[in-house]
Amino acid sequence: MTKAPVRIAPVRKKPAAPGVTFLGAFLTKPGMIGAIAPSSRFLARRIVHELDLEGVRNVAEFGPGTGVISDALIPAIPRGCNYFAVELNPALAKAFRERHPGAKLFEDSAANIRAICDRQGIADLDYIVSGLPWASFSRELQVSILEAIRTVLKPGGELVTFGYKMGTWLPAGRRFHKELAPKYFSRVWKSRYVWRNLPPAFVMHCVK
Repeated sequence: MTKAPVRIAPVRKKPAAPGVTFLGAFLTKPGMIGAIAPSSRFLARRIVHELDLEGVRNVAEFGPGTGVISDALIPAIPRGCNYFAVELNPALAKAFRERHPGAKLFEDSAANIRAICDRQGIADLDYIVSGLPWASFSRELQVSILEAIRTVLKPGGELVTFGYKMGTWLPAGRRFHKELAPKYFSRVWKSRYVWRNLPPAFVMHCVK
């Protein structure tokens, strides 16, 4: 008697761990990634704790990477508020979609934020939460993104970003923190360091 062939169910490949995906993106395109590891949940909590989200209408996240900060940010977004993310790196965009399949993501440059908002019928943003590596960017890219941010933030709106002490020692980092941020925003201040992050980080608030 001939036995029926055994059917083997296809094995679904598990998504790579966030740290592996992040490190791979860093090694492939180090100029687009500012650290070798994703942000910690402690930094994510600090960022969200420092946001006043009551009554906000529109929030964008730049450079969410694998979505660690989004883990804390998305649940804190109030009902009726529009949230979307902008990620240029294809590998990180894929990881973000796997981690947050219900979130709206634009695989585009933050410098195109005005066009991205226009496509959605959004006039202005209350907050931009940014994970962009400002200390790795050229002056031209820093300026183009800041110019674009200025066109979409509402008066009193905030760019909330983070950085590392070592980044402020680099020429591009010094330029962003000492020259460009004070030029493009009416008020700029930093939080205390979050030591439970690799490397230790501070949160930076830039108010239009």
